[in-house]
Amino acid sequence: MIVREKYLNKIRGFYESDLIKIIVGIRRSGKSIILEQIMNEIKQKSNNIIYLNFEDERVVSNIYDDEKLLKYVEENRKEGKCYIFLDEIQEITNWNLAVKTLRLHNNSVFITGSNSKLLSKEYTDAFSGRYVSFRVRPFVYKEILEYSEELKKEVSISDYLIWGGFPKRFEFNNNDMITYLTDLNNSIIVKDLIVRFKIKNEELFKRIVNYVLVSNSRVFSSRSIEAYLKSNNIKGSINTIIKYLEYLEKAYVINRIKPYSRKSKEELEYYYKIYNEDVSFNSLRCFNNRYDLSHNLENIVYNELIFMDYDLKVLNNENNGKEIDFIAAKDGKEYYIQVAYSVEDEKAYNREFSAFANIDNNQKKILITNDEIDYSTSTVTHLKLKDFLLLDSLDKI
Repeated sequence: MIVREKYLNKIRGFYESDLIKIIVGIRRSGKSIILEQIMNEIKQKSNNIIYLNFEDERVVSNIYDDEKLLKYVEENRKEGKCYIFLDEIQEITNWNLAVKTLRLHNNSVFITGSNSKLLSKEYTDAFSGRYVSFRVRPFVYKEILEYSEELKKEVSISDYLIWGGFPKRFEFNNNDMITYLTDLNNSIIVKDLIVRFKIKNEELFKRIVNYVLVSNSRVFSSRSIEAYLKSNNIKGSINTIIKYLEYLEKAYVINRIKPYSRKSKEELEYYYKIYNEDVSFNSLRCFNNRYDLSHNLENIVYNELIFMDYDLKVLNNENNGKEIDFIAAKDGKEYYIQVAYSVEDEKAYNREFSAFANIDNNQKKILITNDEIDYSTSTVTHLKLKDFLLLDSLDKI
């Protein structure tokens, strides 16, 4: 497995700190591998290391609450500073109490989890600011290229647009890969959501989940989802819809961006854009290989920009009725970005370029498409998707 230096570089400065190191992200995004890579680095200077994986039934059956965990560490640690790694710790009862105690006794504690319950107000208050958190996501394309070279196989951009970046899936051929992704999807929906949040109306929940995940890169409101349900003779209240969307966020299945108003200089509360953590969630729900490459492409651009550490906003339709897909900001610089699968067609060309018409020419304007032809103008830089995916920063264009 490749070394994910992007994440390690952010965590490395905290190896010796008594702050609790929390590594979060969707199931199978590679958190355990990063934990392993941290351990390998620490082993260069210490053998005082304890590792527990709470997805292992042999572990959970013996260490299932805070008291059992504290006792195990006390009996197995050596003298001096101990480095403790607790993988998928949300599986044990009162884990936060154990972690809070461990950090007080010359331990450097690292924990991972697949649920943002790890960062809920209840636990952050309990930690009193004594933690740092790092979110891990599925592979972006640069990581895919590195891993595919290690596996001695080729992965095309089209493959990425359809099946996303869950690391393990690259080890399988096509049919086995789809089976793996389907099982992962089902595990997340059932174990991470239905079971954990004790959802009673499973049918309603699955209908909402399916609708949201095949509608990535689109503007939503809770009322628009309610209208969809009503049109299909399904009952679902606004409050239930809001709650279910929060569950999806808590399991890192979706990401929401609230549109931004330049006039009021604030986010708009009543609607938002949703992006899937991985585009495979959309493709698994498509029939007859009719994959949604256009919206998946925008979703991929979102994922790549987040990986580059940009803060993202969506410019609402005050822009002459035309939305700008992203305002990407970092280090005091802003980029206005439109995304389209292709602008070869004249109608698509006019639609995408006209979105920039009311944006000051002093602002950096970027259009990203899958076209091979360069459609750059005097005011808009056109980036081919294949070139964008290799960038580390927009400063390099």
